[in-house]
Amino acid sequence: MYKLKYHPNLTIERWNDFPRHKRILMIANELQRALNMIDKNDRTEFRNALERAFELLDLTVETTSRRNEIRELLRLRELMAQSFLDENIDRSPVESMMNALISMDKTAFHQLDQND
Repeated sequence: MYKLKYHPNLTIERWNDFPRHKRILMIANELQRALNMIDKNDRTEFRNALERAFELLDLTVETTSRRNEIRELLRLRELMAQSFLDENIDRSPVESMMNALISMDKTAFHQLDQND
C-alpha cells in the first residue's frame, strides 16, 4: 500500500476495524464532497475530494477478500479516474458512482435512505 497523502494516520488495520457499511459511507462522503465542488465549479477541490476517495477506496480493496466485491470496487476506481482526468467536471457520472457504491452495502443504503 502506498503512503496516504490525505489520511496519513489511517492504517489498513485501523480501516479494517470500521464496519463495512461505515467504510462505504466514508467513501461516499468524499464523492458527495466532489459533487459539492462541481456545484461550485471548483475543479481543484473536486479533484482533491476524488483523491481522498481514492485513498479510502484503495484501503477498502486491500482489506476485501471477496473477488466479486474487489472487481466492483476496481471498476468504481476506473470510473473515478476517468472523472478525475476529464476536462469537464460533470455531476452525472459522480452521482452514478455514488449510487453504485451505496448499493454495494444494504446497511449503508438503508442508513442513507433514512436520512432523506
